[in-house]
Amino acid sequence: MKKRVLFLLVPAFLYADNLKSLLEFATTNNNIVVSKTLTQKSKNLELDSAKSGYYPTLDIGGAYQNLNQRTPGAAGEVYTGYATVGLDIYDGGYRSNLVKQNKALLRASSFDLSSYKKSLQLSIVEDFYTIKSIEASLEALKEKQIQLLAELERVKKFYEVGTTTKDDVDKLQAAYSNNIYEIDTTKYQILSLKKLFSIKIGKKVDTFEESEITIPNNITKEIDDSIKALKQNADSLMYSANSLNSTYMPKLKVENTYSFYDYGRTDIDHTEGLDDQNKLMVTLNLRLFDNGTTQKQKEALLVQKQALEKEIAQQEQIQDINVHLALSKIETIKAQITSAKSSLDSANSAYETITEKYRVGTIDNIAYLDALTVKTDAKAQYKTALNNLQIAYCSYYYYTNKNIQEFIK
Repeated sequence: MKKRVLFLLVPAFLYADNLKSLLEFATTNNNIVVSKTLTQKSKNLELDSAKSGYYPTLDIGGAYQNLNQRTPGAAGEVYTGYATVGLDIYDGGYRSNLVKQNKALLRASSFDLSSYKKSLQLSIVEDFYTIKSIEASLEALKEKQIQLLAELERVKKFYEVGTTTKDDVDKLQAAYSNNIYEIDTTKYQILSLKKLFSIKIGKKVDTFEESEITIPNNITKEIDDSIKALKQNADSLMYSANSLNSTYMPKLKVENTYSFYDYGRTDIDHTEGLDDQNKLMVTLNLRLFDNGTTQKQKEALLVQKQALEKEIAQQEQIQDINVHLALSKIETIKAQITSAKSSLDSANSAYETITEKYRVGTIDNIAYLDALTVKTDAKAQYKTALNNLQIAYCSYYYYTNKNIQEFIK
């Protein structure tokens, strides 16, 4: 029998997931994480593109011309090939601000990814311990079922010999059937939560190993990554506005074009032209008037930056409040655990006393069933409080902008 039980437990042990491994998997394989990672990659490519603006350009091309009726002095066919090298000597600071803007957007994308990963970790922790709490309720219900069944069978024997009434049997049968209903409901609730949990993780999850969160000690608050992302977005708007200043600055560009030619259908009246030619061109451009279009675009960007700064200020206040509330919640749940433990001890003691009195016939089965229910609820409540404390620890780590994964034992 022992070997059979051990055999049944081996698969659960082998395939159970602990909280730390679940977080590691989710922060790599969650679909939203993958999406934000790809977004960050695109921002990096945009930055590389902006940096390439400092390099010279090279264009090549060719043309073919065919005159059906040749004109005097022109060949009937002209073949042309060319190569042009161009370089922007001065652009009024446009490229430098474009690079700064893309760097800020890349950092914003990085902070956005980090922020989502941390919020995902907290969400997973909350789900993990919520499921553990419901499983504790299920365990208590199953324990209650065993006790109800044993008592029901005992009372049925008394009824068969006429020492108790059918009413006593019916009350226990009703309690037993209702407990089965609650067990089935709880099982479905756990199944539903695990299905949703698996989507969040990125793989199927069936069983959980016990996990414990390190008690917070000397934790220093850091600015939330979502706030850092907002700050980088605000900086990107500033650099975008600065790049518009180049509109009114002189722009200097140098181009050198080398061309070569070949001809067909030529004669004394339709001669060949140049064999090749090199052309150097220096252009200077300065915008004098655009009716304030560029200035208004700049002002619009700066107003957007001001709007983000207001949002940042409020988010910083919210973070401070959440840190304070997270600490308060930890202390509140610790007090609840103390109360729940005292309640459980009292419920266990009361159940034992009432059970003895019930079996000797000094109290009815209603008092017994009440005591059994109180004991079951107290046990589930105590385990739920313990799990809520783990969630509270993680909430504090989250609001101080820590990586929860690092604080799981």
